[in-house]
Parts: sequence; structure tokens; C-alpha cells
Amino acid sequence: MNSFETLTDRLRRVARQQPQALALGDGQWLLDYQTLDRLVDRVAAALQRDGVLQGQAVASCAGSGVLQAVCGLGTLRAAAVPTPIASSVTPAQFSAMVADSGAAFIFVDDQASPLLEALPPGVQPIDLGAAGRGAVFDDWLAPEGVEPQPVVISPADPFNIIYSSGTTGTPKGIVQPHAMRYAHMQRAARYAMDAQSVLLLATPLYSNTTLVAFYPALGAGARIHLMPKFDVTGYLRVAAELRATHTMLVPVQYRRLMAHPGFDAHDLSAFRMKLCTSAPFEAALKAQVLARWPGDLLEVYGMTEGGGACMLDARAHPDKLHTVGRPAPGHDLRLIDESGCELPPGPQTVGEVVGRSPGMMSGYHGRPQQTREAEWFDAEGRRYIRTGDVGRLDEDGFLVLMDRRKDLIISGGFNLYPKDLEAVLREHPAVEDAAVFGAPSARWGETPVACVVLRPGSAVDPLVLRTWANSRLGRTQRLAALMAVEELPRSAIGKVLKRELRERWLGGGQRVE
Repeated sequence: MNSFETLTDRLRRVARQQPQALALGDGQWLLDYQTLDRLVDRVAAALQRDGVLQGQAVASCAGSGVLQAVCGLGTLRAAAVPTPIASSVTPAQFSAMVADSGAAFIFVDDQASPLLEALPPGVQPIDLGAAGRGAVFDDWLAPEGVEPQPVVISPADPFNIIYSSGTTGTPKGIVQPHAMRYAHMQRAARYAMDAQSVLLLATPLYSNTTLVAFYPALGAGARIHLMPKFDVTGYLRVAAELRATHTMLVPVQYRRLMAHPGFDAHDLSAFRMKLCTSAPFEAALKAQVLARWPGDLLEVYGMTEGGGACMLDARAHPDKLHTVGRPAPGHDLRLIDESGCELPPGPQTVGEVVGRSPGMMSGYHGRPQQTREAEWFDAEGRRYIRTGDVGRLDEDGFLVLMDRRKDLIISGGFNLYPKDLEAVLREHPAVEDAAVFGAPSARWGETPVACVVLRPGSAVDPLVLRTWANSRLGRTQRLAALMAVEELPRSAIGKVLKRELRERWLGGGQRVE
């Protein structure tokens, strides 16, 4: 990779080219590129002063804001490995992830306070604000004008460790190399990002969802505004005030924005590009966004682990909104069967999606067996990453996702895709959202059970709704049970936690035939 450049080297170059251009804000802090670059230097120098080694993890557990971003960038400039951890995890998960990463330092604020009693011995907290424990950030920071020792970083060196959302069990540390993040930075052109762009982010900085937009924008010299917490009214106000040109949102955020009665009253005419990733994005919702929100809409399908990504330019392909787009340039997708054999191409071929690209994880931190399980090799020995998604490539090469492989319901020998059943339920005027999972059945092995969230002010008897849905489903697809819930449990980036729904169902003693 002859043109390789680290993110913080790119930041330094941008700071020299446009020192007074606004770089990073969160409603409390607002830094220009020169100030940001110098602050990153001071964090890096302080880490080196305190003995942080090249390639060593430095954790963080804090709200999304300028200071958290600065600490991550400073960690990178010191050639250490940023390891962001969500403050929403349990104390046991927090302790396990910090210990697993091998971090000797952790940046924290008040959001991490409830977890700090579980901090492993020997890990030193640095208090970004109201954590009540550790060195105070302003006192810990290296003095103004101090520069870190120069380091040499190769494309294969670890860039960061991102812990998975834990939707299927214990979170794993995904090690992304510098080469992978360098590949992500090159997407700025595809995202139509430049030095005049204003990127509004309302997803957490510990999430890869946020970072795949944050890093390209930073490399392009754009202005980035971080919302510590998403709320519809606040988002619309900030987007209009800043004349935002770009955003990255997850589908549930788009749904809430579209449902807001004041959406159309806000001036969003400056938008060039809206991005979406991380969870299924319904075709009808994409169509709403296209109709009511200026600018283009780009859906990005991929995994934190990397591999093959797809992109759907929704405005250019309104007849493909049911897909996640074509493989991105330089990305190769294949389909494999249950035994790991590659399937022949064709629009009717359905299999697990595997992908290969310049952006691929090094592996799961300290878990060689699980790393091997996530890999697939073709006949020439080339490495691909398994997505766990079941899909097919249509006649034009667009990927149609059927469902997650782990969510597939095998009922009476038939494969049922929850996504298909959920789409039918959402057609009912009283249903705002739906999730379907497989419950044990003595008769069928597994059978589908639905949880639905009703629209505000709507009421419908669950039995009546189930009968309505089953009249529209195939005989083998019919729901065995349906219950209404106030909300679906979701990860911080909007993924429905079906494991929690299944456990709640079984824990309540409910059974089906």
C-alpha cells in the first residue's frame, strides 16, 4: 500500500492546510483544526510519558463528545490502540472487556461512574468529567507545546479494538488494522465529503457505525458535530442551525424522524448525503426519506469485522430499495452453503454472504478459534469474512438480504425468514414495528412468535392481529403466538436484541405447540 497514510498524519496535514477551519464540536466544545491537532499532540505525549507502549490498548468509557474523540485520536498518535466501551454494559461485561483488551489506562466520565467499581486492578482511570475517580484530564494532559515522540506505523498494525454489540452473547474484541481504516478514509469521495461539508453525528463514538463516517470526514477536513444523545427535536434543530450537509443514522432514527409531526417544517435543504448502516432498512422507509429529505441517501451494508461491503445509492436506484446495493469497488462477495462450499452464481441462489476487500479485521482479540470460525477461504486460498447473513444476488448484482443466519427459523423442515414475517406485520395500520423469533415447539421443532410495537393511539387485540397476519402468510409461515410490547430491546445502534425477546418469552413460562 504505497500511498498509505495514518489518520493522525492526515489530521496533521489538514491542520496545516486549513488551521482556522472548524473541526469538531459538541455544543460545549468547538475546536478548529489547528487547536484539535495540538490537543491530540498533548494527549499522545501524556500517554507516552506514562509508559503506554506501541500497540497497547487504551480504553475509554464516556459519552460521545469532543473530549472522547480527542483522546481516541491522541491514543492513535501515540501508536497505541483506542478501545471504546459502551457505558450501557453491565459491570461484569465492563470488567471483562477492559481486562480482555489489556488496557493500562481508561478515559472515563460521569457515564462510566456506575461501572468503575468493576475496573480491573492496575488500570488507571483518567477523568474527563465528573467520573469522581482517577487523574483529572486537565491536570494529566501534557503541557501546551509538548509534542509526542515520533512513531512508525505499518498498515498491518492494530488501529483499534471495537467490541461487538453482544446481540448473540459475550462481546468479542474486533481488531481493525490501520489498513482497514485507511480504506474507510478513502470513502470520503463516495460520500461526497470535502472541506465544506458539515457532518452531524448522533450515534455513539464507541460504535463502528459512527466511526465509518467520522474518520472520512476528518480526513476530508470537514466540520463534525457530535450530539451526546439523539432526540428528534434536538437533531432537527441542530441540523437546520448548522446547515448540515451529511449525517449517519441508523434505521430506527430515520423512522423516528419521519414520524415527527414537525419534520417538514425544518430547513434541511443543505443536505448532500445521508448515510445509513447497522440494521435492516425497510424499503418503504427509504422511500419516505427520499421523498421528504433533500440530498442523496446511501445505504452501506457491511460488518465491523470488514470483508465485503455493499452500497445502495437509493435515489439513483428507486427500484432497488428492497436491496442493500451492489458490492463496493474492490469488494468481492460470494455465497456459500451450510457446509462452506461456494454456491454457483445466479439470481435464485441463496446462501450465506462472505466478503473480501482491502478493509478486513485482523481477528478477534485473543480468540484465534473464533477468528478462524469467522473466516472462509476460496479455492485459491484467499481470505473472506463470513457475515452470518443469508442473501442472494439479483440479476443486476444487487444483494437482497433474506435474514441473519442465526435468526433463521426451521419449522417442520421449512426455512422461515423472520424478515418476511415482520414485513407483513408492519403493513397493518396499527403496527409501528415488529420482531419475529423462533420458539421451541414439540410439534414443529421451532415455530415463529412475534412481538409488535403499536403506533401511538392505536389499539388492536393480539389475537385479531395474529389472525390478520396469518391470513396473509404462507401456511408454513403462520405465527404461533403474538404479543404487544411497549418497545423492542435494541443495542445502542438500533439492532433488535432478539435473544432478549426469546429469553423473556421463555422466562415467562409461555409455550407453543
